[in-house]
Amino acid sequence: MNSPNTINKNGQLAIEVFQLHKEVEDATGKLSILQGIDFTVQAGETLAIVGASGSGKSTLLGILAGLDLPTAGKLALRGVDLFALTEDERAQFRKEHVGFVFQSFQLLMHLNALENVMLPLELRGDKDARSKAEQMLKQVGLGERLRHYPKYLSGGEQQRVALARAFVTEPALLFADEPTGSLDTQTGEAIMQLMFRLNQERGSTLILVTHDMSIAARCDRTLTIQAGRIA
Repeated sequence: MNSPNTINKNGQLAIEVFQLHKEVEDATGKLSILQGIDFTVQAGETLAIVGASGSGKSTLLGILAGLDLPTAGKLALRGVDLFALTEDERAQFRKEHVGFVFQSFQLLMHLNALENVMLPLELRGDKDARSKAEQMLKQVGLGERLRHYPKYLSGGEQQRVALARAFVTEPALLFADEPTGSLDTQTGEAIMQLMFRLNQERGSTLILVTHDMSIAARCDRTLTIQAGRIA
């Protein structure tokens, strides 16, 4: 799965994508969303995926994170052929290696901030879930908001909880879909600074979808998707 679309970060490949295709059916027949996507990402690299609305970038991100399946092609995460795994095995792999930050936060409204961040740790049986979650929330500046439910948190605070939840398991791979898309400029800037700081401290590989070219410029590399293909 060699590709010229890579940089020599540390010599280890975190992501290998080969001839990825995605088709869906609608009332008019088959619709091609992704066509022949090829690229690699080095471990520890930061990569921005950009493109016009409807270009397929969010679909690509969901496939890379193992949340969606392609119609054809191969994807290796940390050397593991993701689509050779069963659905349960993919879920286990995500639990151990992947963090995901959704644009709409996807916090559980009946859980407070601490419980939302504890959840992925509890799902993998971590006995120190509470202390790790508390420490992570303090690291993102929410040490005084542990018991607050999402409806009592601002958009920026909810996004910080989402970041804490994604980073608390120390994932090797972090995916973020428009992480500042629903935030004001000042809050969005604070969130991006926090995300890149956590990425550097944890040494994770960061892949994000963004429409903001100033954010993309901070990444090691930018991948442009145009009509389902790499431009």
